[in-house]
Amino acid sequence: MAAFRRSGCDTETPLLDDTVEDVVDYEGRPAVRSRSGGWRSAAFIIGAEVFERFACYGVRSNLINFLTGQLGQSTAAAAANVNLWSGTAWLLPMLGAFVADSFLGRYRSIIFASLVYIPALGLLALSALLSPGGFKSVLFFSSLYLIGVGQGGHKPSLQAFGADQFDGKDPEESKAKSSFFNWWYFGICTGILLAYLIVCYIQEDISWALGYGILFVGMVISLVVFWIGARTYRYTNIKQDESSPFARIGRVFIAAFRNRRFSPSAIPTEEESHKALPPQSYEQFKFLNKALIVPVGLEEDEKMHCTIDEVQDARCLLRLVPIWGTCVVFAIVFAQSSTFFTKQGATMNRELISGFEIPAASLQSFNSIAIVLFVPVYDRILVPIVSSFTRKPSGITILQRIGTGILLSILTIVVAAFVETKRLKTAQEYGLVDMPNATVPMSMWWLVPQYILLGIADVFTMVGMQEFFSEQVPTEMRSMGVSLYLSVLGVGSLLSSFLISAIDKITSGFGQDSWFSTNLNRAHIDYFYWLLAGICAVGFVAYLYFSRSYIYKKV
Repeated sequence: MAAFRRSGCDTETPLLDDTVEDVVDYEGRPAVRSRSGGWRSAAFIIGAEVFERFACYGVRSNLINFLTGQLGQSTAAAAANVNLWSGTAWLLPMLGAFVADSFLGRYRSIIFASLVYIPALGLLALSALLSPGGFKSVLFFSSLYLIGVGQGGHKPSLQAFGADQFDGKDPEESKAKSSFFNWWYFGICTGILLAYLIVCYIQEDISWALGYGILFVGMVISLVVFWIGARTYRYTNIKQDESSPFARIGRVFIAAFRNRRFSPSAIPTEEESHKALPPQSYEQFKFLNKALIVPVGLEEDEKMHCTIDEVQDARCLLRLVPIWGTCVVFAIVFAQSSTFFTKQGATMNRELISGFEIPAASLQSFNSIAIVLFVPVYDRILVPIVSSFTRKPSGITILQRIGTGILLSILTIVVAAFVETKRLKTAQEYGLVDMPNATVPMSMWWLVPQYILLGIADVFTMVGMQEFFSEQVPTEMRSMGVSLYLSVLGVGSLLSSFLISAIDKITSGFGQDSWFSTNLNRAHIDYFYWLLAGICAVGFVAYLYFSRSYIYKKV
């Protein structure tokens, strides 16, 4: 229960030990711990995310089938377009995070992004009603990329805002924050699963326009749920009298470069900074220490001064670069689940009961089911068991968690390669090589292991990346931390698109069938999967090398 004292105006004012440092409530007063934030606020935020992911994946999951069916694109062109849009949508949060952290704040960014997102979904539904033609394509792709803009502002801000509801300096709330990321991802996958099971069926068997219209309603509900919780949230103010964290960190790099010719002994706070930091941290990226030097004659210019904390923040960002780069291999595998995994399923026997066939895109629901089932197992069973041996509250370190997921993603793509080889052999045995529209007599259940493996890998790597990038960036840049995790997925999608386009061009030369032939019975997606397995294995080795030397930021 909150503790209060009486003020002279006979009003109740919360005692200082019950307030949360550096945050305010809905009315701009110091936030009272017992009356704001925590799981009460997180429930509204996770609820809003469930409906936003429902809307997002209702578009993304079946996009390749809309492009090949409604717009008449080839398999290779559609897969490249899906990856290009996905990559752009995953990268736009970098811009959204900058705006949120520097200008608008997270709450306003979420509201404004929703007001872009909702009309874009309405336009997408309208485009599905139009007859095939140039205007239909223009309106569809314009709406699609406008949705990406909405996601760019919404995604990093909402997750960072959710993390803001827990005080990392309080032991109980710090433990709850780690659990929050698990349940956040549980909520994400609940929304995605609903999209796979409901929207994909409506789009393929009833109406694309109706399917997209339902997504419009879902996003409206997301905004309403988020708004209802407004009075319970904790808000971090954007301090207008201070420069943005991006400007301050940028100044460190500029100062370090400007002072590159100075000897380390010229650093006035050399001894102080050396004592204030762990030896490993001080020695890492030591050239940044030169940002502490103030050139003679410029001592009065405050803009020329960099503090030890600002230099440390710059170090934090540099440490993330190799981890970020090596995590991209996971994202390349992740990109295949909504493209070639789906096209594989479209050629196979998907009859669940007599007369009812599961839509190919709905096969992705096995991925979400695996996540929804495994998150509670991980959070409530595996973590306590492992922590009893490791003495770590989270069981294993965040980087160990991410690495486990990358390893499982390699296993996923290897299994997918074997299954695709089996599918091609079955098509040959039944004389279906030149019958692309015929159903290969091979059950869809063959695809389930690769979806389940990818789902379990997601619980390790995706949740791990969310927590890692959110916690390891400077506190004021938490939205940017979330966007860094999303940008991993964006770069992975773009690299996948590049690989598909390049390999399609190379393998289709000299009159041969491309690895990505529209007739999948003549294609060789299995070769592509083996190539990805090799790339991911190299990336995993690099990840192990960089993660072993990583120095965690103290949260």
